[in-house]
Amino acid sequence: MTTEFRSFVILAGMRTGSNLLEATLNHVKRVTCFGEAFNPYMLGWPGKDELQGISRETREADPMALLAKLFDKPGHLPGFRYFHDHDPRVFDAFMDDQSCAKIILTRNPLDSYVSVRLAWETDQWKLNETETPAEAAITYDGAEFRQMLSETEGFHQRIAHRLQTSGQSGFWLAYEDLRDPDVMTGLLHWLGRRDLDRVNPATDQVPQNPREMAQKVRNFSQMQQDLQAIDPFGLGRVPNFESARGPAVPSFQGCGAGQGLIYMPVQAGSDDPVSDWLAALGPLQADFTQTTLRHWKRDHPGHRSFSVLRHPLHRAWEAFLHLLTQAKPVLRQTLRDIHRVDLPADDALADLSESDLERVFGQFLDFLRRNLNGQTSLPTHPNWASQTEVIAGFARFSTPDMLLREGRLSEDLAQLCAAVGIDDPRLERLAGGAYPEFLDQPDLIRAAKQAYQRDFVSFGFPETP
Repeated sequence: MTTEFRSFVILAGMRTGSNLLEATLNHVKRVTCFGEAFNPYMLGWPGKDELQGISRETREADPMALLAKLFDKPGHLPGFRYFHDHDPRVFDAFMDDQSCAKIILTRNPLDSYVSVRLAWETDQWKLNETETPAEAAITYDGAEFRQMLSETEGFHQRIAHRLQTSGQSGFWLAYEDLRDPDVMTGLLHWLGRRDLDRVNPATDQVPQNPREMAQKVRNFSQMQQDLQAIDPFGLGRVPNFESARGPAVPSFQGCGAGQGLIYMPVQAGSDDPVSDWLAALGPLQADFTQTTLRHWKRDHPGHRSFSVLRHPLHRAWEAFLHLLTQAKPVLRQTLRDIHRVDLPADDALADLSESDLERVFGQFLDFLRRNLNGQTSLPTHPNWASQTEVIAGFARFSTPDMLLREGRLSEDLAQLCAAVGIDDPRLERLAGGAYPEFLDQPDLIRAAKQAYQRDFVSFGFPETP
């Protein structure tokens, strides 16, 4: 079933050709584009203080009033242009409105960047055929361009995700499409104007800078060299097929000593020495809900929160020990039958020799790699989930103030305790864990890096613990 559009929004950016697209649409009867209606620095177009009877002050206080006013045009197709830095309060409203057509306008981001910089230098933002273009050149700034590129990519990803999750589709236009009558006709037909035989692009605007890039950029060679470091295809990214995790608030622990500490544990298989240390330090509260944790925070102004990171190889080893000693038998049997982990029968697990432990642990690391890459039917257990994803899950409610390292807990916790006014941190109660010497084997280190590559990259862990 085709949606009958009653309005539209042009999702674009600066210097993508949105002025030309607006002019083309405004030449069609009963179609009106109201400029950059939600640009925080102007109202529709430069120099206007009122749009459809609504002032900038009214829009600032209630942008939905202007949105409703613009879209309340029976028998008419109204719309506006919206960029990534326009009023974010209206984004959800028009994206959720399936009767609002989404036109996504894109352009080569380097062309957009250079055009923006030239416009700033010349103060020439539109050009008609009677005007003389201002000759100018810019100096390319790599950091500035990468920031603009990041904002543009983030905007497009946000749009695409919202369209996909809501079952909508957009009309994607490139800058080069804007002077193609067939494409403009197709756009208006898609918008519902099947009564139009042909839509010609507006002719009252001409390209401003139809010169070679080398003529528009003073440091053209430097720009070429800088662009080589940009990875448009994401070749350097670390693939992530791991399931997203929730904030795990019930696992958090609040200690009332000093101004208060909140421990956000990265769940592991073994007993947690930090929990034991915290319990000995002062009054402890656990089993939080998000509501009770907010109350606890309000009652402890000046509190600090922290998590403890463990080297991925040690994290995998603790998960393996939990598998051998505490996991449900059905999990072990599934690993035997399906996932090529050569575990002996449960009654013989305690008799595994050191060489057997090393061999089976290597098989477990291979399973971890496949599991974290979404290649197994088993869900990712909290005991072996990547610490990157666990911390990201925390951030869906609250980010820890500090990420401490297991290898230097005493130093880091001493600093943290001093920050909240705990004079006697009793750090002697922290018991260090012991790990088998065979964890230094190169094949196990390689397997751990393959399984936990996101953690190695995100947190800068060395190869060996």
